Amino acid sequence: MEVRQMSTAFLFNENKVIMMKKEASKITDTVFWTGLGGHLEANELNFPKKACVREIFEESGIQEEEIEELKLRYILLRVKEEEIRQQFVYFGKTKRLKFINSDEGELHWIDRDKILDMRLSKIISFMMKHYLENPNKNEIMVGTITINKDEDPEMQWSELKDPKIF
Repeated sequence: MEVRQMSTAFLFNENKVIMMKKEASKITDTVFWTGLGGHLEANELNFPKKACVREIFEESGIQEEEIEELKLRYILLRVKEEEIRQQFVYFGKTKRLKFINSDEGELHWIDRDKILDMRLSKIISFMMKHYLENPNKNEIMVGTITINKDEDPEMQWSELKDPKIF
């Protein structure tokens, strides 16, 4: 199996989050919403935050110094065909309201309470639901998506901790 690594950001300003509306992608032919992000470049494989900051700038024009409290909050894992997809998801804040759209999609500030009503990928939907229910949780959460006995997708969460075994 191959491994694909991605880095994504959700930047908040007060009770709004900047999200990208994508008309279509390699995954689907329908409109869906996501955060800012993309694939890690070869020189970023050990530095997903560096990739995240690069993607934020490329997709919005928001510079690193305009971002506050950018923290890794989730590591999401899923299988797609013969590929394991590992996604590093960061949450942060920005005071900058203006952005520059890119060829990737159309950016919008979305009210926090409307996020779960939008068409998101299943794994991002599960993650946003978890985040909105636990906004003050600072631990890194690892989420794996699976299929339950009824053939419905579900998420399994684990808190990433150092067991200090030595």
